[in-house]
Amino acid sequence: MSLLTWKLHGDGKSVAAGAVVSTDERLSWPRTIGVGLQHIAAMFGATFLVPIITGFPPTTTLFFSGVGTILFLIITGNKLPSYLGSSFAFLGPIGAATAAAGAGGGMAAALGGIVFTGVVLALVGLAVKTAGIGWINWLMPPVVTGTIVMLIGFNLAGAAKNNFQGVVNGQTVQPGATRLGIITLIAIGLILAFSKGFMSRISIFLGLVVGYVVALAMGDVNTDSIKATEWFALPSFTTPTFKLSIMIIFLPVVLVLIAENVGHVKAVSAMTGKNLDDQMGNALMADGVATTLAGFGGGSGTTTYAENIGVMAATRVYSTAAYWIAGLGAVVLSLSPKFGAVLSATPMGVLGGVTTALFGMIGILGARIWIENKVDFANPINLLIASTALIIGIADYSWTKGDYTFTGIVNGTLVAVIGYQVLNAAAKSRK
Repeated sequence: MSLLTWKLHGDGKSVAAGAVVSTDERLSWPRTIGVGLQHIAAMFGATFLVPIITGFPPTTTLFFSGVGTILFLIITGNKLPSYLGSSFAFLGPIGAATAAAGAGGGMAAALGGIVFTGVVLALVGLAVKTAGIGWINWLMPPVVTGTIVMLIGFNLAGAAKNNFQGVVNGQTVQPGATRLGIITLIAIGLILAFSKGFMSRISIFLGLVVGYVVALAMGDVNTDSIKATEWFALPSFTTPTFKLSIMIIFLPVVLVLIAENVGHVKAVSAMTGKNLDDQMGNALMADGVATTLAGFGGGSGTTTYAENIGVMAATRVYSTAAYWIAGLGAVVLSLSPKFGAVLSATPMGVLGGVTTALFGMIGILGARIWIENKVDFANPINLLIASTALIIGIADYSWTKGDYTFTGIVNGTLVAVIGYQVLNAAAKSRK
């Protein structure tokens, strides 16, 4: 099909039992727009959590999320439905980069790391398109992938604690933070327990909304910047700076993005009944290009979103037309700085409740990868690699050589990837 044409599915009004609206089909435009708006709602919570936590401009992140989604659809030839939202894998490296402001770090340097990540991911996509995906499966078996995802989540435990207690550089700057953190965390738990489907998938964002409203009622939200901000304007753009010692911190993210993109393609293939392996390289390249563009303009790195797979599974509508609506809608929403200012004013305590749940969930997703792939921990090599890498990542074992600081995430990832290959090669040679 040509890029912007879709066959009408049936009468365009309904989907028969057992049928699906395929990627090259669509419902009537009003219904397609409705599904597209559901995709915006699904990505909204997670996409905005990243800039809220990192301090990046929310509207800028939303802008590049929408643009990235459109680029993804173009690069994959309109054959692979996906929304590109903010990736949580960037949280640790961004935090490390911004914390190193005195050593050439800061937001601009973090953006340079995002650009670096995007370029490397795009090159990996090109390699996959040329040589196939077999080498990725060899380099990143489930025990390695699960370990990397887990250590990235748990490495952030200290940051969650500081938010929860309202602490910056060892000093308490928001005395009521813990109270707000507890309220937010309880709200997340109750929403998760009493809801199902779409509501349960966005429980963390809804918990943030509850915490925010409570904080607003208690006078703990600084509304000065909200009042001073315009309703409509272009997003603010920031130019990156490039420092190799900062860029290295972002390397583990590439491995996580590879795993997420590969998983997304396989999931969509399973749901649609289409073999989309030929789009694996394109998907990686597209996410790489979108992440690179976001880094150059001031947005966070992107990834394919599981939240939107949920929408497709619920509606049985896999039409890429709905994703064009979602991408364009995100760009339109990004043109409201006041909306971004509301999000940026989120108190530390509320963030503490959110990040306590969120970072823990990221870590447990790593365990889910182990379980689903039946990783054998009776194998002493698997056990040693996973346990050692996790302690290095969680305790943040770091060392510095000149301008280069290798953080716990980097060192844990190196142990997982290289250690696994070396020990398995040694075991095979012994046999």
